[in-house]
Amino acid sequence: MVERHVETFGKLGFKVDISNPQFSQKANLSSEIVKLTGEKTNQRWIGIAPFAQYDSKVYPQDLMQQLIDRLASDSNAKIFLFGGGNKEIEILNSLSNGKENVINVAGKLKLPQELDLISNLDIMVSMDSGNSHIAAMLGIKVVTLWGATHPFAGFSPFNQPLENCLVSDREKYPMLPTSVYGNKKVEGYEDAMRTISVETVVEKIQETI
Repeated sequence: MVERHVETFGKLGFKVDISNPQFSQKANLSSEIVKLTGEKTNQRWIGIAPFAQYDSKVYPQDLMQQLIDRLASDSNAKIFLFGGGNKEIEILNSLSNGKENVINVAGKLKLPQELDLISNLDIMVSMDSGNSHIAAMLGIKVVTLWGATHPFAGFSPFNQPLENCLVSDREKYPMLPTSVYGNKKVEGYEDAMRTISVETVVEKIQETI
């Protein structure tokens, strides 16, 4: 989609070069943010945004719990969970329960503060959702998980390598993607994202971070 915009501006006479994008510097974290996150030392800060507008794009909660547990077992990692709304906050509280290095930031920071925090992450793990694009625009490495949708439709995060887009098994689910936006459900495809193993996601994070 970004390339299509560039092409359109080009036809209007405006040259836009995205071959070597420049990103803003990491934000200075306010004392209010640091009170929640702690100071960033040599820990790797991992953001996880486990929600999307449509359920067909959301990694199953039990697998997400396994992923968070695996990442949290590394004492050198601190995981921040992003979301919004009472239902999502409740789920995030459950996902972070009992783990000191997993922090649910949903409902605790205002949007500008969340953006400052995201700019200080080492990596963002996201569904095919807005959080992946926000992190990418801030120059943060992004790993995305794809269910009913597919990055070839044009919505992969900006300036991120295609191999960081982990897609569901199209041999087992040959009709994928079932829609561009994930708003169309196809019977029998409810478990497509289960073909993205927790081990695959962990390995990609470790390889990318």
